[in-house]
Amino acid sequence: MFLNTLTPKFYVALTGTSSLISGLILIFEWWYFRKYGTSFIEQVSVSHLRPLLGGVDSSSPSNSNASNGEADSSRQSVSECKVWRNPLNLFRGAEYNRYTWVTGREPLTYYDMNLSAQDHQTFFTCDSDHLRPADAIMQKAWRERNPQARISAAHEALELEDCATAYILLAEEEATTIMEAERLFKQALKAGEGCYRRSQQLQHHGTQYEAQHRRDTNVLVYIKRRLAMCSRKLGRTREAVKMMRDLMKEFPLLSMFNIHENLLESLLELQNYADVQAVLAKYDDISLPKSATICYTAALLKARAVSDKFSPEAASRRGLSTAEMNAVEAIHRAVEFNPHVPKYLLEMKSLILPPEHILKRGDSEAIAYAFFHLQHWKRVEGALNLLHCTWEGTFRMIPYPLEKGHLFYPYPICTETADRELLPMFHEVSVYPKKELPFFILFTAGLCSFTAMLALLTHQFPELMGVFAKAFLSTLFAPLNFIMEKVESILPSSLWHQLTRI
Repeated sequence: MFLNTLTPKFYVALTGTSSLISGLILIFEWWYFRKYGTSFIEQVSVSHLRPLLGGVDSSSPSNSNASNGEADSSRQSVSECKVWRNPLNLFRGAEYNRYTWVTGREPLTYYDMNLSAQDHQTFFTCDSDHLRPADAIMQKAWRERNPQARISAAHEALELEDCATAYILLAEEEATTIMEAERLFKQALKAGEGCYRRSQQLQHHGTQYEAQHRRDTNVLVYIKRRLAMCSRKLGRTREAVKMMRDLMKEFPLLSMFNIHENLLESLLELQNYADVQAVLAKYDDISLPKSATICYTAALLKARAVSDKFSPEAASRRGLSTAEMNAVEAIHRAVEFNPHVPKYLLEMKSLILPPEHILKRGDSEAIAYAFFHLQHWKRVEGALNLLHCTWEGTFRMIPYPLEKGHLFYPYPICTETADRELLPMFHEVSVYPKKELPFFILFTAGLCSFTAMLALLTHQFPELMGVFAKAFLSTLFAPLNFIMEKVESILPSSLWHQLTRI
């Protein structure tokens, strides 16, 4: 009787409302997946519903070994996803801000700039800064979030004395051209060398003087490295190479600045491939941390020996020669270390300005490498063609799923989250391995489409869809009706009458 009283308008309203709700869920799920890389419903069900249903009991002793293994893997992933200072980072005032003025987009994220502020406080401050008024002002300036407040503080510090860190801040953030930044860095160098010589004489007089000397050393190395980068950007590449070599000889233990990556890029610009090979022989060592610059530069040098004569058709007929095999293996090694780089080198993805910090083996490192080294690959005839023909073969050698690597450690699973924090919102982050769409997105998409189609058909053909709906519901309830009839036939009529009355 209830089914017979339902009108076609009810079915239209029911299916239309279901389609609207499932469509809203689909839109939210898609947005959440694009932003965070996971399904919201799946995350909520795993994080909150499973413990309520008794799916995981972390306190049980049987799971202690598993929890210890998970803790070890989490510690390994944290160490693998350490964020590093980009050795080729641009100047904020002369490059990043100019991009903002032209496009209206912010190339740096808040997370990236916050990491830079922490780096500046670590490298350019010490506990004895309160003893010198200018250094005390700069200690507060590095903590300021407002760029204009930082610049004003730097000018205030320079009114008291020649302060090297104040010149650094002005060169980085206020200078609008590289030439202006170079002029300020030269003034910073003059002030920094004087502070370095004074603290060098007093470094053994106590821990306070030792910390001050360490700070002055960091300041001096930073200034000289940025001056070398200014020379490189202004076309004085040979001068930049000399400055970098002298800096590496004078401070060989300060490897945290990765000055050798700046040197490699400058040597490639000079096409001095013999010196590039010599630098790689020193830093492409199994005991030293790798980077995209190291791996892909090694691949470029080996590709250079064969790329001008390489032909995929000829190689498939006669097989690869020893030199070609070495080049292909070097490309596979580089792609395994960072699989995001080839798409930028082959211009399959658009480049953006590199961030101030990078994640090794991540999309941020790939952008930083390709931004500066794409021109060097284009300069070597046939190198990009060889890369195009061979880079995808790497993925046939890597075990899947990625429990273990081939030449390196397994690819970390945390790179996507860190890269989303480092890279601006308008950039589509490259993800490896490519994630499949979560089940709930596919489910809600199917549900939305199905209910929308039912609503449309019910609105266009109300009588026919009413007949189909009644037939469907009758078929759905047929097993229940069959069971009820069997129960009525088995139970005595008097007992069934009493049950119905109850």
